[in-house]
Amino acid sequence: MNYVINKFVKYTPVLTSFVVVIATGLLFGFVMALMSNGFVKGVQYLSDARGTFSNLDLTIGTTTLSFAPLCGLLLAVAAILIIRHLFKINRFHGPADSIFAAHRTDNELDVRAGIGSTLAAFVSAAGGGSVGQYGPLVHFGATMGSFMRQHTGGMLSTDIFIGCGVAGAIAAGFNAPIAGIVFAHEAILRHFSLRAIAPIAIASITAAGVSKWMFGDSYVFAMDNINVDLIGLLPVALIAGPLFGLIAVLFMLSIRHCARFAAASGWSPARLLITAAMGAGIVGMWVPEALGLGTSVISNILNEETLNVSLMILFVAKIGLTALCIGFGMFGGVFSPALLVGASAGAIVGRIFVSLGVLNAGPGLAICGMAAVASAVIGAPISGVLIILELTMSYEFAVAAMLSVVTSSMVAHVMFGHSFFDRQLLDRGIDVSLGRGHIEMMETYIADIAHDDYVHLDETCSAQQAIRIMVDAKATEAYVLDDSNGFKGKLSLHALLAEPSDNLAITHIQLEPISIKHDASLQQAIEIASHFVGENIPVIDRHNNALLGVVTEADLFKLYLGLQGRVADLERA
Repeated sequence: MNYVINKFVKYTPVLTSFVVVIATGLLFGFVMALMSNGFVKGVQYLSDARGTFSNLDLTIGTTTLSFAPLCGLLLAVAAILIIRHLFKINRFHGPADSIFAAHRTDNELDVRAGIGSTLAAFVSAAGGGSVGQYGPLVHFGATMGSFMRQHTGGMLSTDIFIGCGVAGAIAAGFNAPIAGIVFAHEAILRHFSLRAIAPIAIASITAAGVSKWMFGDSYVFAMDNINVDLIGLLPVALIAGPLFGLIAVLFMLSIRHCARFAAASGWSPARLLITAAMGAGIVGMWVPEALGLGTSVISNILNEETLNVSLMILFVAKIGLTALCIGFGMFGGVFSPALLVGASAGAIVGRIFVSLGVLNAGPGLAICGMAAVASAVIGAPISGVLIILELTMSYEFAVAAMLSVVTSSMVAHVMFGHSFFDRQLLDRGIDVSLGRGHIEMMETYIADIAHDDYVHLDETCSAQQAIRIMVDAKATEAYVLDDSNGFKGKLSLHALLAEPSDNLAITHIQLEPISIKHDASLQQAIEIASHFVGENIPVIDRHNNALLGVVTEADLFKLYLGLQGRVADLERA
């Protein structure tokens, strides 16, 4: 009996962890299935309702124009301004914030800003803005994960909770559980570990399963019954890949330049939003396909139901309106617009090849363009291919798309960066490509570990007194301070012993020794210490020249090794 009890006690922590992992995955999967489907279906319902207002139509000759998009967008602007005020949002939060949070051990996402941003994205998409749904859903999943982390006592790390939320959002949104698992690791967490894979996989599969159970089993762009000339499509997909990469760069630069213009304009949020609504609404009167999520438009393109001229207009309009809407404050995702831009670009390229008599690729190049542009934008080529595989249920199209995706991603990486989200973080001075260790080193401030275990002398101390004090303290260095704790310089015992005298010790002072500023990071401190030889490095407040304390090389090494150990535990466990 005692043997059984001892075994039970021994394995209780393991069983507890097992139960926590399963419960976490199931909870996140269920919630994200409801949230993702509710978001998409809510947008579709409001979009359809907006299209029923025939009394807003204006007929000019044989052309009928509808003011419904303009009215919908203006209503959305009013709602967004209310959301900004109620949630006290200065800027909307998205996948870039999720990535940054997953790369830090002490950063919890702002739950209020996350929920407000998701509501704003819903309003923008429902009102007809040229924005996507998956970015906001990804960040909502991450926000939910961060919220759960704050209320579970640290049973699982923040990145695991964030990964569960992200995987659930992608799996439910695309009906793609495998892509959800890979996307969470590839695009957000940027690492694989046994501790993370189990709850994330459970969350992703649960989200897809609940979506099928409650909302039906359907694939957005099912292409499994189409015969594909894979041998003929592969070289064309490879050739078109770099072009898709350039288009992805154009798409991302357009959004960035609009956002920069908006930031530099000095306009109020209301003026920016109204400008975006007016511009998108007027264009939407003539090209309504460029507004909204664009799922049905992509289906028409893949079924080759769109005319060549319409494809060109749609391609240009979608890039322009997405840049205008997102850049001017109508918050939303970039993935869905990138899918439509890529699909239209691929369809145009495919029809050019058909006109040249090279290949009749059918929807093949449209699918390749869709995957290539979107993957380059989000910086997740493997996830992009898997999403195409699970969306189309076609192995042949996924293989062809892979060639376009990898070449497109290479071009976009060289010309723009790893992803649109990484560039957003770089604009804020955050480079996640350097890894978690570097980020934590840059955000660990040296003033927090400075200590007062040092010898300090006043300006009237003689050299002999200084020697005696330093010998008694078993120190080889001392710091001279004035009456207000102002740092004057450093004294070396070796220098004092080399020229013994009864003069003031300050005559032997080293006026500008190597020091560390009070707001320096661990990374900066280590760089300074690489040029240092001595006992202590003083930490100086540059504002008032006060000595805050000292650090030793051993302090820096200990802090660095502890940080590296935490990162290794997180990424390899």
